[in-house]
Amino acid sequence: MDGMSWALAYATARDAAAALPGRTVPVEEALGQVLAAPVRCARPVPAFDNAAMDGYAIAGDGPWTVRGRVLAGHPAVRPVRAGEAVEIATGAPVPDGTEAVLPYEDCAVEQDKVEAVRGPRAHIRRAGDALAVGSVVVPAGRTVTATVIAAAVQAGVETVVTHRPPAVSLLVTGDEVITAGTPAPGQVRDSFTGPVGAVTARAGGRPLDSSHLPDDPRRLAAALAGTGADVIVVSGSSSAGAADHLHTLLAAAKATWLVRGVHCRPGHPQGLAVLPDGRFAVSLPGNPYAGLVAALTLLEPLVATLAGRPPGRPPTAAVTGSTRLMPGGVRIVPVAGGRIAGAAGSAGLHLAAAADALAVLPDDWTSGGSAPLLTLP
Repeated sequence: MDGMSWALAYATARDAAAALPGRTVPVEEALGQVLAAPVRCARPVPAFDNAAMDGYAIAGDGPWTVRGRVLAGHPAVRPVRAGEAVEIATGAPVPDGTEAVLPYEDCAVEQDKVEAVRGPRAHIRRAGDALAVGSVVVPAGRTVTATVIAAAVQAGVETVVTHRPPAVSLLVTGDEVITAGTPAPGQVRDSFTGPVGAVTARAGGRPLDSSHLPDDPRRLAAALAGTGADVIVVSGSSSAGAADHLHTLLAAAKATWLVRGVHCRPGHPQGLAVLPDGRFAVSLPGNPYAGLVAALTLLEPLVATLAGRPPGRPPTAAVTGSTRLMPGGVRIVPVAGGRIAGAAGSAGLHLAAAADALAVLPDDWTSGGSAPLLTLP
């Protein structure tokens, strides 16, 4: 059997590329992208001296005479002088001259006179106490989450530098495939667009489009040449049959094969090639379950690396049950609750739909032994 081991194929896809270059985007539009440069504080956090407690801003020794009130969002109009107090809300800017904020619960107030024993804490958050201008808010390499965006906005950041999400285009081939409606005898519905889009998005890529092509080498050649996607996924046309044209077309385009067949069942005729212009082509077998296996083996690690978040090795866990193993290769089976869900063929998706993950079982696996797990989209 031609090809390479499953583990080497996964690692090859993961290591085939570098992260795409960084570009500047508005911070609110960066959700899910990966930082190509650290986010640095643009204004201090807190941005101004403010009260950490509800109470009275005071100066000098007491008792203090109350001279006004300051609420959050409304700066004080005059400084506080020795012997004076200004009623203040948490988060409000402290007046100039404030030495401490006395919490309400520590104060006795009668006829605009405040009496209290000053404690060791000033209850004032000084500008820059949390972050000074220029400090790193979030390091490079982090995926931008809602919390990252909130922290950046708090630090006065308006734009960030992120790796460009790789664009992924899917070409679904086959005269038998329809994209809508009820299949006639000999026809099947497209079951690739959804999973490929989900895997792409989860890995940090951008699903660009999905097109259906008949088994026509000229149409497939034009589609391969015409897309500007960073990664072109082709479902079907992956083997050596009369309707399988991809390998011939990639050879004509002088593509370099990085993976050409994998020692696994199902999913052996999967592949990964790189075109002279740097675009990648991922070949998925036309049987739906085998195609799903290939998408998790080659497409996901490739897209994740291009997006700036290369994965490590898949996690492992104990798997129980029984299945027919593949001598010299791996059998990839759906598992639910750590148990093999059944003997999945290359076509049916029903067992995967009810599973938690796909387990990659080597030929020396025995029930209860650990195996790599692939998370289902």
